[in-house]
Amino acid sequence: MSTPDDDAARDPRGPRADGPARTDPVREERRGLAAALAAAGPDAPTRCAGWDARDLAAHLVVREGRVDAGPGILLQPLAFYTERVRRRAARTVPFDVLVERFRQGPPKFSPAALPGMDKIANAVEFFVHHEDVLRAGPDWEPRELSGELEELLWRRIKIARFVLRKVHVEVTLVQPDGRSLRVSGGDRRGRGGPRGAAGRGVPGPVRVHGPVGELVLWAVGRRDAARVRLTGPTDSVKTLTETGWSL
Repeated sequence: MSTPDDDAARDPRGPRADGPARTDPVREERRGLAAALAAAGPDAPTRCAGWDARDLAAHLVVREGRVDAGPGILLQPLAFYTERVRRRAARTVPFDVLVERFRQGPPKFSPAALPGMDKIANAVEFFVHHEDVLRAGPDWEPRELSGELEELLWRRIKIARFVLRKVHVEVTLVQPDGRSLRVSGGDRRGRGGPRGAAGRGVPGPVRVHGPVGELVLWAVGRRDAARVRLTGPTDSVKTLTETGWSL
């Protein structure tokens, strides 16, 4: 028969028998983002284009708490309704209430409250918006990320394949430890011949180098705030830097 101590030792959310309790990186990002919003104040700018901290807090609350408005985040034909709900929340709900609602997590009835949804849906979302707040301030520097968060972000960085799906350059993300992931195949046939054919108008591959957090920010469109290095043919790098995308 197991004892409470045995169960706690097996439960990754509780104390471990061989060391300190493991932290949940997404919960930590939620707390950190809420704290950053509260410290910044409702009128503070963010790196999320066109939004101040109040707008961002309203987005986070509506995203998790309004099931009817959720589809418009991904489906452009429904975006007008989601934006209307978000603006109403930003206008009518006090900023400190919005921040506290976000800090407390999604309502029980929300799909966002289902087990496992945090890591699936929120790791990149919370990290990027946390940086949206922090990097909008003066004299910011990249913060040191936990190993757990870095590993989770690397697993979730595959979202870049969706974000960069219309980019006509082959793009590979490269971490300092050498791990890499191709996130855009570019033009598979090109305009004048098979992919990769020299002199046929097909752009060569570009490699984007940086720590995983910087790669995530670059991939979702925060390119002016991400500290990365691009290598590859000059024309390909130029084409990539002149292409717009965002999540």
